Amino acid sequence: MTELIWLLLPVAAASGWMAARSSFRREGKRSGFDVSSEYFKGLNYLLNEQPDKAIEVFIKMVEVDNDTVETHLALGSLFRRRGEVDRAIRIHQNLIARPTLNSEQRSHALLELGEDYMKAGLLDRAENLFQELLELNSHLPDALRNLIDIYQQEQEWEKAIETCSQYEKITGKSCGEIVAQYCCEMGEKAMHEGDQLKLHACIEQAFRHDKNCVRASILQGQKDQREGQYDKAIQNYEKVISQDIDYLPEVIDEIRECYLKLARPEEMDRLLDKILTLYDGITPILYKAEQLLGQGHGRQAMEFMVEQLRHKPSVKGLKWLVEQSLNRSEGKARENLNILRDLVATLLDDKPVYECLQCGFSGKSMHWQCPGCKQWNCVKPIKGVQAE
Repeated sequence: MTELIWLLLPVAAASGWMAARSSFRREGKRSGFDVSSEYFKGLNYLLNEQPDKAIEVFIKMVEVDNDTVETHLALGSLFRRRGEVDRAIRIHQNLIARPTLNSEQRSHALLELGEDYMKAGLLDRAENLFQELLELNSHLPDALRNLIDIYQQEQEWEKAIETCSQYEKITGKSCGEIVAQYCCEMGEKAMHEGDQLKLHACIEQAFRHDKNCVRASILQGQKDQREGQYDKAIQNYEKVISQDIDYLPEVIDEIRECYLKLARPEEMDRLLDKILTLYDGITPILYKAEQLLGQGHGRQAMEFMVEQLRHKPSVKGLKWLVEQSLNRSEGKARENLNILRDLVATLLDDKPVYECLQCGFSGKSMHWQCPGCKQWNCVKPIKGVQAE
């Protein structure tokens, strides 16, 4: 509250000066008493920590003209940034209602009010104002950016794609990678609904906008795998490794399943050997150890894991090693290993698996759009001793 009072003191001073000057021009000294009474009334509210009433007084005192409109706009924007959206809305609505505004000032006020509505979650109202700005051919980049944001929140992907196209034409900036994500969103919906034709079209559209779209490669691999086309599925999943190897954990299990369906485990062995030289996380190490175990080479699997842990310490790797040792122990040694297993499991409990490279948001689920900063394609598996 104290911070807000100090913030409003300059506004109060400006309001008093502007109102007094305007009043003097219109009526001379005779009106000085009225201006002063309103001014001191506003100050009284301010000093008694009633900023809402003070704002109303000061805003009404200052006539909206070319000298003061920017002050109103700045004050409203400031309140919005502080999270006081109701105040921002009142100020900007008051501005738009004034017939003295020129077209540029009114369009600026419309933009600010639209952003107020967005902040308040009133997306329909915000959308209407931004559409009005498009019709006025004013503040186009800002209006289009905000509309894209609205359509993302409402998951209206086709509208978002169309608006991105308009934005590219206006600004010359490419939205290809983001549009590819919108196509993948529609593709996932089509897959869930069993619409294979729509899914195929969405994947192709995604690749047209971003030929290196990891998510589209995964979708294509999933589509092929569901259709029993395992060789094609493997090709698309392996494409992910060349596009961005950080996403290896998202496809390695599917690759293994496809090779099992084809009864070609030796090819999975060769792929794992290749990946081990390229990827510094624990996932391919765990898969290689499990592969050796499944082939009846238990001792070799444990020796392999011990050697890998010397170079790449990992709590997940240690957990695997402890669990395998439990299967080969008894008595006191087994009791001690059980304690160690529980301790290791505690270290891994509730640990996030994914992290946004932009804002640091973390969680256990993969998100192609970060729930924190709303950026696309920036959430990846965490690497480290207690993670990947």
